[in-house]
Amino acid sequence: MSAPLDPRTPVLVGVGQFAERVDDPDYRGLSAVGLAAEAARNALADAGAPDLAAAIDTLAAIRQFEISTPIGFAPLGRSANVARSIARDIGADPDRAILEVAGGQGPQHLVSELGETITRAEADVVLLVGSEAISTARHLSQAEDKPDFSDEPGGSVEDRGYGLKGVVTVAQVRHGLTDTPSQYALLEHARRARLKTDRETYAQSMGELFAPFSRVAAANPLSAAPTERSAEELVTVTERNRMVADPYTKFLVARDQVNQAAAVLMMSVEAARRLGVPEDRWVFVHGRADTAERPIMDRPDLGASPAAVLAVSHALDVAGIGVDDLAHLDLYSCYPIAVSAVCDGVGLAAEDPRGLTVTGGLPFFGGAGNNYSMHAIAEIVDRVRATPGSYGMVAANGGILSKYSVGVYATTPRPWPVVDNDVLQEELDAEPSAHTTSTPNGWATIETYTVKHERSGPTGIVVGRLESDGRRFLASTVSGDQDVVDLLLGDAEPLGSRVFVRSFGYGNRVTLTRERADELLPVPRVGLREDYEHVVVHRDHHVLEVTINRPDVRNALHAAAHVELEQVFDAFEADPELWVAIITGAGKDAFCAGNDLTATTGDLPWFPDSGFGGLTSRRLRKPVIAAVNGAAMGGGFEIVLACTLAVADESATFALPEVKVGLFAAAGGVVRLPRAVPEKVANEMILTGRSIGAEEAIQLGLVTRTVPKGDALAAARRLAQEVVAVSPTSVRLSLEAMEQTRGIADPVEAARHETDAMDQLLISEDTLEGIMAFGEKRAPQWKNR
Repeated sequence: MSAPLDPRTPVLVGVGQFAERVDDPDYRGLSAVGLAAEAARNALADAGAPDLAAAIDTLAAIRQFEISTPIGFAPLGRSANVARSIARDIGADPDRAILEVAGGQGPQHLVSELGETITRAEADVVLLVGSEAISTARHLSQAEDKPDFSDEPGGSVEDRGYGLKGVVTVAQVRHGLTDTPSQYALLEHARRARLKTDRETYAQSMGELFAPFSRVAAANPLSAAPTERSAEELVTVTERNRMVADPYTKFLVARDQVNQAAAVLMMSVEAARRLGVPEDRWVFVHGRADTAERPIMDRPDLGASPAAVLAVSHALDVAGIGVDDLAHLDLYSCYPIAVSAVCDGVGLAAEDPRGLTVTGGLPFFGGAGNNYSMHAIAEIVDRVRATPGSYGMVAANGGILSKYSVGVYATTPRPWPVVDNDVLQEELDAEPSAHTTSTPNGWATIETYTVKHERSGPTGIVVGRLESDGRRFLASTVSGDQDVVDLLLGDAEPLGSRVFVRSFGYGNRVTLTRERADELLPVPRVGLREDYEHVVVHRDHHVLEVTINRPDVRNALHAAAHVELEQVFDAFEADPELWVAIITGAGKDAFCAGNDLTATTGDLPWFPDSGFGGLTSRRLRKPVIAAVNGAAMGGGFEIVLACTLAVADESATFALPEVKVGLFAAAGGVVRLPRAVPEKVANEMILTGRSIGAEEAIQLGLVTRTVPKGDALAAARRLAQEVVAVSPTSVRLSLEAMEQTRGIADPVEAARHETDAMDQLLISEDTLEGIMAFGEKRAPQWKNR
């Protein structure tokens, strides 16, 4: 070697892969752990030195798909500690075991992260390993003698969790945007929009991009689908190649039915020499970078990936080379845009003669879950060893182009590359996000779209821009409305087309016209009805009494009840003759027990834009009094907090118990309670779910009056009459002034804050009536004008 190496320099010394197909003559039906152990043994053997398993002090396992989400399902059972199971099976007993977060960036990220630990002497010999046995699980799950892959190896593990933050949001769930094909399809059409390419031409380009991938896979004995396909074959819809999510046919998406495993053995130069690993097995990391993209809806250009491009560019810069100096490349290829977005940014052509994959890519070699890039690293290591002095690059993607990790490899010795990923991330985060809205209403244009093809029929998903202010929104088509789907799939170009969007608590829906929206999604006429199913309303001159009428479930609310309450309070707000409202619960035991989770039938619970019970996200312009008769739990307590006034009978209890079932008080509880009571009291109630009674509630100022059990409504009526006795205009303007100055901390500044309240009083009939009645020593006759 030309220069002495720091003995703590990390080197990759062994790589191994293993795969089996269910139609192989020697198929063994191995578990994910069994497959991983085979790959790990191959990596140990590849290092060319004996007894390396015993030297492993750190083993990091990639998370299988079946344990990548909180609701993952393993039909044949699974290990309770994958890393320790693999270690046991290969005769290792590492001091540290890691279970990495979900995401295809994991293998390359771990090379960088654990390489750092080697440089700091916090690790010496590290094994990275991952596997998927999805094909076997599907193949044997219905067998009479199906195997049991359950395992309890014991031992500690550093479980890093799922790492799904920002990848899937509640808004996406509400619009059916939870599957990866549909999310990537939105990005694909956004890129097509930027390129101003028609659908047929763009489809052909996707086929031309991936046809060479299938050629590489066909020559790879480890491939799950070793069949070469032409560009036309990849994009032509057939019975075998059905449309999954426009513009993706089945052949263009990552193939998850695989039985594959890969492993990488890393160690310090010092350990490699001590353990007798030949230097011709050593591969050095020359460049690296890790970046993260912002959530999909916040990205300025949905058809690009600045994070991926920056990671690739920076890794090459650190290595001191350009993209033309690479001899071997593997670009993560779950979907075409994952490749083309990088090519666009760094100047790679789809037909680059070097090829853009060394494995065959995820749709053809196989999308081995979160572990695909471990296979890419293994292949790159083999190639740079075979061509000493050459450079190879692995570009690994996680989520929806969400997390990106890049490594540049060569046999040429060099010090461990120093990288400040935080600086890279700051550069990315400094760019402004797109302006978005979660509650769009009105005319808009289609920015990008997809159509999901499911057994129940096609569903359109649209990302649009409001014509009024340009804000971006997510929406889906109305069930049974074929018009928008026909537009998205028809001959005319949907991108830039005009649609009408309307927002509801359960999500946003698009139609072609306002008239069609009125037909399919009618906006209820504002006004009180007599035929409510879940509430009872009673009008007493200027006072509206609203009773939640679901005593069989302790007045817990479901979607239909929320909608009715929103309609009732819309009518209350709109009626100038209604000055005060009272809300209470039917029966004597519960005001409202919160959300009726038993009524969600597997869907996310939802409530209207006006909030829980039609109140918690509404700016109250008239007083609403909570008459708390019994338990006010969760959302019920949030209703009380949102009300202007509250009275309670002695049986009343108040709590935000959401933390006890893995939720939090998202309908305003975590916001309003700390503003209503001393901070530490609010913290305790929110963080423990502690319940308080009526006496403590009045001491804390959560209610203004307590009365004997059963008298809450009567007390609320008396309080309402006190409010009705004064000027409704003054009450309304008082509420308005309080709201406008709520955010001003300095009381003097708040008192000086100019509002138009006094201007309104000057022209108010009620002001004149109040002054005249005072002078004439008579009771005023308020008009609410």
